[in-house]
Amino acid sequence: MKSTLIMFTALAFLTLSCRNSSSGNEVVSLSPEVDSRGYIVNVGEFAPDFEIEYLDGGRKMLSDLKGKVVMIQFTASWCGVCRKEMPHIEEQIWKKHSNNPDFVLIGIDFKEDAKTTEKFAKDMNITYPLTMDEEGDIFFKFCGPDAGVTRNIILDREGKIIMLTRLFDEEEFARMVKLIENELNKASS
Repeated sequence: MKSTLIMFTALAFLTLSCRNSSSGNEVVSLSPEVDSRGYIVNVGEFAPDFEIEYLDGGRKMLSDLKGKVVMIQFTASWCGVCRKEMPHIEEQIWKKHSNNPDFVLIGIDFKEDAKTTEKFAKDMNITYPLTMDEEGDIFFKFCGPDAGVTRNIILDREGKIIMLTRLFDEEEFARMVKLIENELNKASS
């Protein structure tokens, strides 16, 4: 009886707290708000944690990378814009910073299996790690249900989001390259 009363009280509180304060009778959505580019996260927020699944079977939590500048790249083999952007990531970011212990780049292949992901990395001639997100669970921690790939998320050493990109725009990409360099310079000073 006591547990039923507690559950009823909690349910009533939740229902009342979800109402719009202006009219008192509209329910506010509990799902995250999607911005104009499909993100449900914002610059300045901590990145949601997730498990990284590498092609060699290794696993690591994003939170294990705290203290490093992290670039998360969402991609897919069927995405033409992704294929256009990936050589730039390889040349301008990965080759420049791959030996820097303060930098981590995680390519995440959206809704594709290990065999497809491995072939995709080989076809694209990239050497940065391409990991898997077979069900899209990682992607949907950052983006809404109708969002598309080719996007990058840059995290500072605390794990806060400092840049969100969408599609491949050369000016935005150049700003991202510069931001990564600036963050790494902070990390080494």
